[in-house]
Amino acid sequence: MEKKPSLEVIAPTVEEAVTRGAAELGLREDDLQVEVLDEGSRGFLGISARQVRVRLTVAPAGDVPAPKKEAALKDGAPIPATESATDDDPEAVQAAHDTVAELVERLGLEAQVSAKWGPKDPDARIQPLLVDVNGDDLGILIGRRGEALTALQYITRLIVAKELKRPVAVVIDIEGYRARREQQLRQLARKIATQASDLDRTMELEPMPPNERRIIHVELRDNPSVTTESVGEGSNRKVTVIPKG
Repeated sequence: MEKKPSLEVIAPTVEEAVTRGAAELGLREDDLQVEVLDEGSRGFLGISARQVRVRLTVAPAGDVPAPKKEAALKDGAPIPATESATDDDPEAVQAAHDTVAELVERLGLEAQVSAKWGPKDPDARIQPLLVDVNGDDLGILIGRRGEALTALQYITRLIVAKELKRPVAVVIDIEGYRARREQQLRQLARKIATQASDLDRTMELEPMPPNERRIIHVELRDNPSVTTESVGEGSNRKVTVIPKG
């Protein structure tokens, strides 16, 4: 019997694992059979949390087209619309606000929380629900390299999705951390691109989460001197900047 192509993926949620796997295989999510190998555990703000692990198998020949490697979605490519795309919805705004406010309060912190719908991403076609948290001494909510912030956002998305019975693209920022980090990454991308071009040598950046790698790819995708590519697996996945000449 011919062995069907399959891929094991580790991610915070089954949905994210399926999305990543589909991009890696160059297929639609509907073209894959999903087997959950480990349901993981949520923990609290990432403490003792364990990610899920799934096996994705390509459906039998004849049901779907064969995977094409060149069709795989890169970190810097436009993201297809998902079920989390939504229009203005005050119920979702209130749910996100109340969830974050309660989580912050349970941590014994004082902060001001505000929530609103952000502009729809022209690439992703997803409208993010932006939650801003402001106050004093909130570094614990950001954590090393934003790990605590990522965990807080993940938990919030789970709670809000369960309450509303649909996914919502909640994006949390703490004292403008995300905006500052994005600006730093864009500056870093330009600097590394110049070095790669001047030295005519491929440059590697430090491992980054998918959202940060995408910032690098998008910043350099129109650069005439370099191209970018993500290499590595899991938490060690990083961006390489490759001179064109």
